[in-house]
Parts: sequence; C-alpha cells; structure tokens
Amino acid sequence: MGKVLIDGNSLNLEELVQVAREYHKVELKEEAVKKINESRKKVEFFLEKDKKIYGINTGFGKFSDVIISKEESKLLQKNLIISHAVGAGELFATDIVRGIMLLRVNALSKGYSGIRLSTIKTLIDMLNKEVHPLIPEKGSLGASGDLAPLSHMVLPMIGLGKVEYKGKIYSGKEGMKLAGIDIIELTSKEGLALINGTQVMTAVGALALYDGIKLSKLADISAGLSFEAQNGITTALDPRVHEVRPHKGQKNTALNLRKLLDKSKMTTSQGEIRVQDAYSLRCTPQVHGATKDALNYIKEKVLIEINSVTDNPIIFDETGISGGNFHGQPVALPFDFLSIALAELANISERRLERLVNPSLSKLPAFLVEKGGLNNGFMIVQYSAASLVSENKTLAHPASVDSIPSSANQEDHVSMGTIGARKAMEIMKNTRRVLAMEMMCACQGIDLRGNKGLGTGTKIAYETIREKVSKLTEDRELYEDINECERLLINDELLKRVEKLTTFAI
Repeated sequence: MGKVLIDGNSLNLEELVQVAREYHKVELKEEAVKKINESRKKVEFFLEKDKKIYGINTGFGKFSDVIISKEESKLLQKNLIISHAVGAGELFATDIVRGIMLLRVNALSKGYSGIRLSTIKTLIDMLNKEVHPLIPEKGSLGASGDLAPLSHMVLPMIGLGKVEYKGKIYSGKEGMKLAGIDIIELTSKEGLALINGTQVMTAVGALALYDGIKLSKLADISAGLSFEAQNGITTALDPRVHEVRPHKGQKNTALNLRKLLDKSKMTTSQGEIRVQDAYSLRCTPQVHGATKDALNYIKEKVLIEINSVTDNPIIFDETGISGGNFHGQPVALPFDFLSIALAELANISERRLERLVNPSLSKLPAFLVEKGGLNNGFMIVQYSAASLVSENKTLAHPASVDSIPSSANQEDHVSMGTIGARKAMEIMKNTRRVLAMEMMCACQGIDLRGNKGLGTGTKIAYETIREKVSKLTEDRELYEDINECERLLINDELLKRVEKLTTFAI
C-alpha cells in the first residue's frame, strides 16, 4: 500500500483518488508539522492578549458580536459541532468521505488555521485506520463552508455521531475505541477550523471530475465504434479541418479518433457511400472537444481549491483576519459547468445510439436484431438511454444561480456549490451508463454490418467488450449485458487496454 505525503500545497487528483479509493496511507511532511505548530502558537498568543477575533473568542454568524470567555471556549467549539450536525438524505459513499477527510487535512496543513497538530493527527489516524464517519450528503449551502456535513465528519472525533469500521456501523465513541484512536476535546478555534471550508463540495466535485476525464476518453472510443458500425466518413477528422479552428479539445478529439480508427476497413471517405454524415458523427470532435476544454478548465480550478485555505478566520502573524475564503463560488460555477459538459457527452452518445437502432438511418436490421418482431433487440436500450439523457438535462440546471440568505441575513449570499457537485456526480454516472449502451450497440452493429477489419484502437475495445458480452441473436436480459459493459468502464479495464496502444489526449 502506498503513501501520500501532505504539505498543504501540492496535492493532486491522482493522490486524492489513491487515498479515497485505493486506501493509501497519509502522512504529514515535516514542513507542514512546523507550520501547524507555529499557527497554533499564534492563536494561543492572541488568547493571552485578549484580542477579539471571530470564532476564537466570539460567537458565530449573527452571534459574532457575542464575546466568549476563555473558560467557555471549549464548550463553544463543542456546541458548534453538535448544533451544526443537521445533515439530511442518503449517506455519502466511502470514497467521498475519505476524500473529504483528506482535503480537510491538506487545507489545515497549510498552517493558517490555528488548529493543534494532535487534532489533525486524529483525523489522519481515522483515515489510515479506516474509521469513516457517516456523513449525510445534503444540508450544505456551500458558504461558510460545508458546515453541516463537515460537522458530521467531526462528531466521532469528540466521541459522538456514527462511523463505519471494518464493514460495520458503530457509535463514534465505540468505533474510535475499537480502532485504538483517542477521542479529543476541541479547544479554541478548532471546531471552526474543522468545519469552515469547502472540502465536501470539492471532494465530490473532484472525484466526479476525475471520472469525467476518463469518460471524455471513453466517449471517443465509443464514438469510434459507432463510426465503424455506421461506415462513418473519416474525412471529417482530417487534421486540416481542425487546424483552422484550433480549439485544443477539438483537435485532440480528432487526433484520438484518427488513432482509434487507423487501418480500419469499416469506415469510409467523403463521397464513397455518401457525401456527409449526420452531426452526431461528423461533429464528434467539436462536441467532445468542447467537453475536454471544459474539463481542463475545471481541473485548473479544482487543483487550486484543494490546496487552498478555505476556513475563517485566517491566522496571520499579527491577527486573525475574518475573510470569505469559505465561500464556494469559485468552484460552484465550475461544478455546474462540469454537469453541463458531461451531460453533453451523453446527449450526443444517445443520438449515435439512436442512429444505430433506427433502420431508416443505419440500413441495418431494425433495432440491431435479426428476426425482428419476434425479437425486440435493442429497442428499449435506446429508451433507457433517452431517459438518462433527459434526467441529465434536468440535473444540469445550475445550482449556483440560486442563493437563500441564512444566519439572520449575516450570510446573505451562498453558493449552493455542494448541490452542484452532487449533481455533477449523478450526471457522470448517467453518462457512463449511456456510453456503455452505445458501445454495446455499436459492437452489435459491427457484427451485423460484417466485420471487415477494425481500427487499431477500436479493435481492442471491440474484443474487450466481446469477452464479456456476446452478439445478440435472440432476445435476452440486456440489463446484465449493459452492466458488464459498464463495469469495464468503471474498473478502467477497457481504457487501460486501449491506452496501452495509444495515449489519449484531452
């Protein structure tokens, strides 16, 4: 098992996935330990000097003008956590919970939050010993940070809430004891430092982005298979076309398709069978490419966010400044963009699928099955894909354009970024399912067309799918076939096999 070293400044998407999904261990770098300790000393100095600083010796939100005594500061932090743990809905998946914990550790490690080293180490111990707080996925406004869900993350640290440990659910106190981790008593600034940040929306959105980047490559593979099943015209992929409109994603998509379809005997040239293809084939570089450009922009924003200070107040040498870095807007808009970008991959994929099953468009047997009428073939696969695409269109409505004031209008503009990130994750899953359906139908179309020789890359994809899903000769339970295709996308088997031959550009 690997190890990820944390310094607050250099965490990347791959390391996030390694900790969240592959259970790599987490360890602080020495420079992070030094910065954490120095920041804590500043908080203690401010307390000794009786400086009035928000969240250290004042109440929160509308109560920011209420002075809290030194004697009551520990109770203040505990009350903050237990009063804010009001999440709703289903629980976050374990990989998201681990991502949340890691991102909070990374942000606190920058040394501007005033939290004790021992408190951060408790969170690291929970990650390394796989003690996972149960965190409801709803209840955050995405400003003042992800207060409600992060409070559920903190509850087990103080012996409350619930955790999942070794496949079973325990009370926070019991789970921590079984794992050999001491519960803690929060002191000045610590409760606020742990929950005042954007780590929930960022963890969800970052994992959706990571999966979305892979989907952008898989969408090119899926389109390549559809090109061959429909004798697509590769002239539209000519590099000269894309050099005169040089969007990076468009150029890279055309390049990917040319690599996939190299040496194919199933595709055609302009005028050979017809002059031009429908947009869902001909404009694949332009549509997929726009999504790639969006993903690259979103990645830039996510990498900034996962290595940023997002709590409040921020501890500097002379004081703690009450700013607004907890506000989720810098990633709320990108996560809405992520929803739109991924939804479009499904949108055009379903149109290619429709052309495959529609005999008037494909010149293949209706619904890709011989003995149609007795057999329904892939008729309802297109229905299911259309349903998911329609759902995506609803989910893609931006969350960030809404705001509901809170805390007696002290917090009068919020980002709703966590809602946006969750929607992006759901759209990603729907899109992945649609791509699996297109790939399955395209392989059937290739078989019915008569496989005369596939492209260098599409041949690998076709053979990988055919290892799991055989040609349809009569009706059977197709959901299992779709599940098998989708598993090839989830476990990266198909993408890894194709990328052994050629590296995809995004």
